[in-house]
Amino acid sequence: MPTYKYFLKLRYKTIFRDTGNIIIGLSVLIIIVGSTAFIYDSFNDFIPFLITGIISILCGGIFWFIGRGEKRNELNTQDAVVTVFFVWTIAILLSALPFIFSGELNFSQAVFESTSGWTTTGLSMFSDVETLPRSILIWRSVMQFVGGAGFAIITVIVAGTMGVGIYQAEGRSDNLVPNLRESARIIIRIYLSWTLIGILLLVFVGKLSFFDAFNHTLTGLSTGGFSTRNSSIASFGSLRVEVIIMLLMIMGGTGFGVHYAGLLMIRNFIRNRRDYRSKRISLVELRERIKSEPFLKNPEIKTMFIILVISFLLLFSFTTVEIYGLVDGLVHSAFQSISTLTTTGFATVSFSKWNYFGLLIMTILMILGGMMDSTSGGLKLFRVYIALKLIINQIKEFFKPSGTTFYIEVYKGVSRKKIDLNSIKNVLVVFTMYFITYFIGVFILLAYGYPLHTALFEYASTLSTVGLSTGITSSQAPLGVIWTQTLGMYLGRLEFFVIINAIIKLFKDLREFF
Repeated sequence: MPTYKYFLKLRYKTIFRDTGNIIIGLSVLIIIVGSTAFIYDSFNDFIPFLITGIISILCGGIFWFIGRGEKRNELNTQDAVVTVFFVWTIAILLSALPFIFSGELNFSQAVFESTSGWTTTGLSMFSDVETLPRSILIWRSVMQFVGGAGFAIITVIVAGTMGVGIYQAEGRSDNLVPNLRESARIIIRIYLSWTLIGILLLVFVGKLSFFDAFNHTLTGLSTGGFSTRNSSIASFGSLRVEVIIMLLMIMGGTGFGVHYAGLLMIRNFIRNRRDYRSKRISLVELRERIKSEPFLKNPEIKTMFIILVISFLLLFSFTTVEIYGLVDGLVHSAFQSISTLTTTGFATVSFSKWNYFGLLIMTILMILGGMMDSTSGGLKLFRVYIALKLIINQIKEFFKPSGTTFYIEVYKGVSRKKIDLNSIKNVLVVFTMYFITYFIGVFILLAYGYPLHTALFEYASTLSTVGLSTGITSSQAPLGVIWTQTLGMYLGRLEFFVIINAIIKLFKDLREFF
């Protein structure tokens, strides 16, 4: 009779096969991106990508070979968590190789840069990106663009229901339609549509070169923040460019479910308008239909708007107006509020002149983060909204008549969800793990002698995958700081428990074999 060890071996063959397939796909992407060296650079600049691509194919082939012959099955949650852990870890290590083989960074710096790319953080080891080969710059942007969507989306499209476990293990819950594969396709179509719009706007309205427009659209929409310029968006000195980038950052920080609800609202409005004009419905019915749209009932939209307005007013009133004057102060306050809350990390200013109050507001925004199921990091506004509603309900509980009960229902995307015990537990554990990790990281930075206000700012930027820096992050930073930040970006992107659960499961399973 088959033993547990036998079934465990079969499960790991499935894990290795799926990991191998994704890594082989990554190798193709590496070689394609490296091929841009023939357009912008030279054959010598293609060599690091070619070597990396070959190593990646071999690595993926080994995993696939180990898992060969196993019948394709859907991954359960535990197996999917291990697969996500393997894929992200191996992808980060392999993606660091072009930086090493090109001689630009050492191992620790390259892993940091790669982690910053895949997690859409945007902190960088490069002090002068304008001297880098353009193929390297494109690779940084592509990592953030793919990392923003996540491996899960691509896996579901390719593997269908086989990738459901990976989709859920990566922390995604944006099921736009009942069919998960179709949901993933809709998400990709939305993502690519905004990419095309962003590139066209930056080229024809912002007057940027195609190279700059392409890279900044990818890193703006993915809320990554890598730039092809040393001074980030400030180097363009264009209000039109800043407005377009602000639009892209907001779209990237908006959940895909909200995007879909918005598209449905536009479609329904056109239909309802047509019915009203043909006298099939009255004006009252038209207004009622508009009010019933899920898009207008999504709490994250209002939450993001309110937070942005408050932070904009605070930054302008107490920080930017004194430094930059009225007009520039307004623009910088708006841009930096959006860049920070969406965890993009683009900058139009240096923060060396900012007062502690301005840095504190930015730190709070970084911790809050963008919407759930967006490309943003942080705690996520959906969780923040639930936490606030729980506080309000707790106060109401004191004054309610005996026997009265309250429950919370909120719209998320196109569906209405009742906030049950599992939802509350998710908020609690994510908040707890976030702040435990955050304060450990801050204490480590303090131990290296950095001031409290910069340590709080820098590690919030790290853990929430933002990418803004007060100067701590650099290639000259102590090795302990570099690896502390690398681990923070990794934990923040996968929201802690994917990594923790995967490592625990691996150790438990290893005991079965040895």
